Amino acid sequence: MSGGIVLASKSAARRAVLEGAGVPFRAVSAGVDEDAVKVEMLAQGRGPRAVAERLAELKALAAEAEPGEYVIGSDQTLELAGRLYDKAETVEEARARLKLLRGKPHQLHSAVVVAKGGAPVWREVVSATLTMRPFSDAFLEAYLAEEGEAALGSVGCYRLEGPGAQLFSAIEGDYFSILGLPLMGLLELFRREGVLQA
Repeated sequence: MSGGIVLASKSAARRAVLEGAGVPFRAVSAGVDEDAVKVEMLAQGRGPRAVAERLAELKALAAEAEPGEYVIGSDQTLELAGRLYDKAETVEEARARLKLLRGKPHQLHSAVVVAKGGAPVWREVVSATLTMRPFSDAFLEAYLAEEGEAALGSVGCYRLEGPGAQLFSAIEGDYFSILGLPLMGLLELFRREGVLQA
C-alpha cells in the first residue's frame, strides 16, 4: 500500500463516513477562510456548486501533509432558488432556515478534491435534491428541542442519519454525498492508487 490519507476537515459527519467504510486516515484542520472565499466568488457571479468545488480544492491544498500522502478536501453548499445558504449560527436561525426550506426542494452540492504533493489529482462534485415535507410548527419545535445545537452542524440544519430524516418527503441523490463526502468515487481512486486494497 502506498501513501496515507489525510482528511482536511474536522467535520464529525465526514470522519464518520470514512470510519464507517473502514478507510484509515488522520484528520487535520484546513485553516481556510471560507467566508472570504464565498464573498469573493459570489461577487464574481459564481454559483453554489462552484463555491463548493473551490473550497474543497483550497482545503486539500492548505492542509499540512507528509510527502506521498493524499489529502481530501471537501465542502458542501446548500442552494435554494439559486441562492447559497451558510450554516445557521443559532437555534433561532435554524428555525427560520427550516421554515424557509419547508415544503420546497433544495440542492446540496458536495465537492471533494484530493491533492498529493501540493497539487490536485482528482475531483468530483455530486449534487442531490432534497424535498422537505410541509411539516407542522409543532413538529418543528419538537425537532429543534430534540436536536438542539446538533442542528447547527450542517448547512441545512438536519442530520439525515438522525432525526432529520423525518423532515423529508423525497430525496434524490447519493446518501454519502448528502452527508458531506461523496464516497464511491473516492474509494475507487484509492483502490486505483494502491492506497486501499483492490
